[in-house]
Amino acid sequence: MSIPKRQSDPAALAHDRLYRTLRTQVMHGELAPGQALTLRGLGKTFGTSMTPAREAVRRLVAEGALTMTSSGRIATPELSNERIEELAAIRALLEPELGSRALPRAHFALIDRLQAINALNAEAVVKQDAVGYIRTNLEFHRTLYLRAQAPAMLAMVETVWLQLGPTMRALYGRLRRNEAPPHHRMIIAALKVGDEPALRLALRTDVTQGLRHLTS
Repeated sequence: MSIPKRQSDPAALAHDRLYRTLRTQVMHGELAPGQALTLRGLGKTFGTSMTPAREAVRRLVAEGALTMTSSGRIATPELSNERIEELAAIRALLEPELGSRALPRAHFALIDRLQAINALNAEAVVKQDAVGYIRTNLEFHRTLYLRAQAPAMLAMVETVWLQLGPTMRALYGRLRRNEAPPHHRMIIAALKVGDEPALRLALRTDVTQGLRHLTS
């Protein structure tokens, strides 16, 4: 006699779906800096009760993706210049290290994949698609860093990306680029020849140069 499988908790499923979707929206800059959110509004948008919305918001606040005041106001991060500089410094420390660790495992298939993602990134620039640009930019970096096999370090970097997402969207609007920055091509070139110092420099420049425009 078979034992019936326990069905998944609908509330848990709703919470997970809301959490993952909202987390992605923040990371990709789909929400503006300082944009206010409400539990009722999130529940209505995602078709859930307020309990899954509350639990998702708590997780995102803990990750730095959202802020919550003592009065309960929920919003996306609005970063001071000092905070932007701090997060840029963290990226400049961690991401070149992840790239360096990935370098010995940078096979041809990985390089081909990075080139394909970078082509989509360039298309997003031509189309003035800010969210597409941020999404493909992060996909480029994550694809490389996964080869580092350093999950704790990557998790730390993703927390920084979360905090910077809305700010990166604001930066994109300010710069109004019509062509992709050259740094991804420099990263790919360094990977092809196994040049670790060049890879570190290209990554450090890529992750910090744009943020400097926000604090200048």
